[in-house]
Amino acid sequence: MTPDPRATDLPWWKGAVIYQIYPRSFQDSNGDGIGDLAGITQRLEHVASLGADAIWISPFFTSPMRDFGYDIADYCGVDPIFGTLADFDALVARAHELGLKVTIDQVYAHTSDLHDWFVDSRASRSGDKADWYVWADPKADGTPPNNWQSVFGGPAWTWDARRGQYYMHQFLSSQPQLNVHNRAVQDALLAAMRFWLDRGVDGFRLDALNHSMHDPRLRDNPPAPHDGKPRTRPFDFQIRRYNQSHPDVVGFVERIRTLCDDYGAVFTMAEVGGDLAEKEMKAYTAGDKRLNSAYGFNFLYADRLTPALVKDTIERWPDEPGTGWPSWAFENHDAPRALSRWCAPEDRAAFARLKMALLIALRGNAILYQGEELGLTQVDIPFERLQDPEAIANWPLTLSRDGARTPIPWSASAAQAGFSNSEPWLPHGDDHLALAVDSQDADPASLMNLTRHLLALRRANPALHHGALDILIADDRTLAFRRTADGQSTLCLFNLSNQPVPWPDQIAASNHLLCTINDAAPGILPAYGALLIEE
Repeated sequence: MTPDPRATDLPWWKGAVIYQIYPRSFQDSNGDGIGDLAGITQRLEHVASLGADAIWISPFFTSPMRDFGYDIADYCGVDPIFGTLADFDALVARAHELGLKVTIDQVYAHTSDLHDWFVDSRASRSGDKADWYVWADPKADGTPPNNWQSVFGGPAWTWDARRGQYYMHQFLSSQPQLNVHNRAVQDALLAAMRFWLDRGVDGFRLDALNHSMHDPRLRDNPPAPHDGKPRTRPFDFQIRRYNQSHPDVVGFVERIRTLCDDYGAVFTMAEVGGDLAEKEMKAYTAGDKRLNSAYGFNFLYADRLTPALVKDTIERWPDEPGTGWPSWAFENHDAPRALSRWCAPEDRAAFARLKMALLIALRGNAILYQGEELGLTQVDIPFERLQDPEAIANWPLTLSRDGARTPIPWSASAAQAGFSNSEPWLPHGDDHLALAVDSQDADPASLMNLTRHLLALRRANPALHHGALDILIADDRTLAFRRTADGQSTLCLFNLSNQPVPWPDQIAASNHLLCTINDAAPGILPAYGALLIEE
């Protein structure tokens, strides 16, 4: 699939809709209760039918799965749980047949402690890979080198008797921190990237990229002022000034871009979180020698969707020369489902339609998380079924990421909702069966069919696809903005509240409707109503 002919001078990724697949929960092809690569291939027609431009596949690499694939033991291998390299090649071939680009995760901040590189590094202080990870001597009293804390709880340092030193880890102790300051480490990571490019991959999502470099002087982080929010981890008590976000990340980013440019139109997108996210996202995407795009957590962890939030977020990414192209996600595998954060249960059906219209109307790439097109909600996973190591460690104060990772319901009548012929690794949500793909496919008024309509509209409409965005209204309840491109203008009007709002005096009630949501009409904005109007 290609954008409207009026947009063919743009790279394929600019304005793209990218469908994120969490492989453990997409489709099980071999009956072990865990999704796999062959299962993804089996269901790619569904993604293509939505009108997505690309898929992004979360990690499927060789791993002990202590952090479910984000602890990589072989950057160039497929974990047997997910299949083989031949299965991956078949997936890429089928995706390309369907007009879908394929992007995959790359995790460059850390590896598994079972990776051969770490095995070599911990064996000796003088070996070839001795400085491929972040090692440091203890203080005189034997305590860790500094006060850095890990995201998942506890110090960011673990003692290793083999070397008589501590090694750094920003997440689990089984995820030792790579020393990406080391040029040889960068070379090895770029070689892994080249391996996947040679297999036909079209792009990369770079996980936790700002975590990839630390302060070599190992200075203590300063304490963070209390902002009134609950602190569930020692990590929350610090300003993360020195354990991440080193300025030299930009140099590595430029090496990544140089490699990808050798392969043509390869898309690169960074995930960036933390207190300096906006600054770092812009630094990593500035100009023509760095990454194509970045996304943060503006929407992913917001407890409310408000006009002010949208306005503030969008205006931080102005359409100016030298400023990178943004990407937006309302949901992903780490964040609670948006419908469970942003509206009351009785409003979910209407809100899901509004939310989808807003996502496709924003300037930038739209990242659609699997099941978002169905209106899936966050599942309350009982403690005995939890898989998420962070949630287990911080129970019950940390909301489990498992609740957004439950299997896709493909069939309302099949065993295990068509995901598997055995019990899945996580349970289905109680309300998910009624939202199954086959049921929604047969219902012209379903959210899934609305998603197809909206993605087709975005593809055919240059203003929505890649145009500029100007905020017109952002009050307590009403959001209005104008998208413009190639001489075309599209007005996007949203009521983000559960009550009707008056039609704004400054908006002409045009009848040139492209899309109406929840019975909205020119002059009428009901609860969660939205209109897209060609001016």
